[in-house]
Amino acid sequence: MASEATCRPPGRRPCKMQAFRIWDINQKTFYLRNNQLIAGYLQGSNTKLEEKIDMVTTDLHNVFLGIHGGKLCLSCVKSGDNIKLQLEEINITDLSKNKEQDKRFTFIRSEEGPTTSFESAACPGWFLCTALEADRPVSLTNKPEESLTVTKFYFQEDQ
Repeated sequence: MASEATCRPPGRRPCKMQAFRIWDINQKTFYLRNNQLIAGYLQGSNTKLEEKIDMVTTDLHNVFLGIHGGKLCLSCVKSGDNIKLQLEEINITDLSKNKEQDKRFTFIRSEEGPTTSFESAACPGWFLCTALEADRPVSLTNKPEESLTVTKFYFQEDQ
């Protein structure tokens, strides 16, 4: 099964995109508000707002992450001394692991027991995170062990 998720050489079929449910270890799921990815507790009719994460695996641990059918991709952007998570309108299957300009979209997926963490390839040491409080933006942290942020996620293929 794993070979299906790997990328083919340039000029062959595009990478396989898979949809996943993602939630942090405090059970917060992702949803979109004002074009920003938010982590919170969705209940009742709001559960339909949950965003599935679209993922393309480029090699053993490197992945591209997106939402909305891979049309909005997560990227790590440096602006001065600040590093932030952005959603960019680009098709996930158009990204290439061999293009330097696409490095900002690459995340290194690490599994630790039942949880997964995502480190930015463009900004080493910066991890995808959620705040402890609900309904805060999904962002990046360079202090993954800090108790104010959550960097461990449950990640399950959407059925």
